[in-house]
Amino acid sequence: MTAKATNHKDTYQATAVFLVVMGILYLLDKWIGFAAHGLPWIMQKDTMLLYAAVIFLWFKADKSVGLVLGGIWLIQNIGLVTSLLGQMSAYLLPVTLLLAGIILYLISSR
Repeated sequence: MTAKATNHKDTYQATAVFLVVMGILYLLDKWIGFAAHGLPWIMQKDTMLLYAAVIFLWFKADKSVGLVLGGIWLIQNIGLVTSLLGQMSAYLLPVTLLLAGIILYLISSR
């Protein structure tokens, strides 16, 4: 049995970039106040989850962490997604969820 080589460099890099982005956003929020300019969504918790998902997808070779974070964000904001999809969401969302589940199951069972 061979041990899989683990390289945490990309995890550390993605985490570092996320922390820097959050620090910059918090400083900007304290200085200019996003909410005062009509942009309160920039500092919401679920938006920060989206930032983390995008950063981890961009910097990590293994995309699973970014996909999981993106999936959690999608579930938390399902109302926004369905409103953006309009009438299509009645069929598109359930079919997409079914296909994603089937694909993930098939990949995991190989």
